[in-house]
Amino acid sequence: MAPASKSDRKAPLDAAAWMFNILTSVGVIMVNKALMATHQFSFATTLTGLHFVATTLMTIVFKWLGYIQTSHLPLSELIKYVFFANLSIVGMNVSLMWNSVGFYQIAKLSMIPVSCLLEVVFDKIRYSRATKLSIVVVLVGVAICTVTDVSVNSRGLIAATIAVWSTSLQQYYVHSLQKKYSLGSFNLIGHTAPAQAMSLLMLGPFVDYWLTSKRVDAFDYNVTVVFFIFLSCIIAVGTNLSQFICIGRFTAVSFQVLGHMKTILVLVLGFFLFGREGLNLQVIFGMILAVIGMLWYGNASSKPGGKERWSYSLPIDKSQKHGLLSESGEHDGKV
Repeated sequence: MAPASKSDRKAPLDAAAWMFNILTSVGVIMVNKALMATHQFSFATTLTGLHFVATTLMTIVFKWLGYIQTSHLPLSELIKYVFFANLSIVGMNVSLMWNSVGFYQIAKLSMIPVSCLLEVVFDKIRYSRATKLSIVVVLVGVAICTVTDVSVNSRGLIAATIAVWSTSLQQYYVHSLQKKYSLGSFNLIGHTAPAQAMSLLMLGPFVDYWLTSKRVDAFDYNVTVVFFIFLSCIIAVGTNLSQFICIGRFTAVSFQVLGHMKTILVLVLGFFLFGREGLNLQVIFGMILAVIGMLWYGNASSKPGGKERWSYSLPIDKSQKHGLLSESGEHDGKV
């Protein structure tokens, strides 16, 4: 009865974690879209640095309240994580600036197979045929509804490649570091947020000037812009925290696959809030296909053998394998 009871508790917590991530991610995207498109605040890297300042303040409060306990993360691991995380942020911004929207979307989609490759190489994960097919359906569905014009240039290709690999590695390390050093989501973000805030605030203004030829300190700030920046930072705290929670509970691949639900919601909200130009049967079909693929992936990967870790140390019979191996990080730890 105990395992069943634990499973019953896990399911609603998993669903709550996903919903928290989806709502905060979509919220920060919509606020940033209004901030940058309507008010011409185009300093994305500096804004991300401010997001991590707000997240750092949150971790200080949580530590004071006792929700974050003292823990250890080696400096070498912290530097490695912050390097890939910051490279991901800068790479995605540069990729968006230098590539067409269509190629940018293709680059984002390619993070799923790259994340799969990282799990296969480093964690010895094996995917079932149904799990692989469900990922393909998600990729095709999202591509149909998001990929339009596709033009490639050499510098844009380099930027996209850096963005894809650094983002995939950053998300992989979120899951890996939590397991390796027995860190909770709050503990890990308590280590990484201050380092990212400091480094991005030092780096951000120079990167933004390089990309936009505008100085963040020379921007004409007003009450509305400051309010949107503040709102973006508040929502981003939830986005950063929920990303660590979701990847810690699942894996980077699951986060990428099911995370495309955010892409679908952003499209739907964009059509309703910013006009329905571009909404057609092809887009609707792509959305439906992507949602079907996500549901299929959730079902296929949760079944025994759907997504499991190879174990070479001891022979395990079929019944034992079904009992021990699953997608969750908790079960992976037992293996």
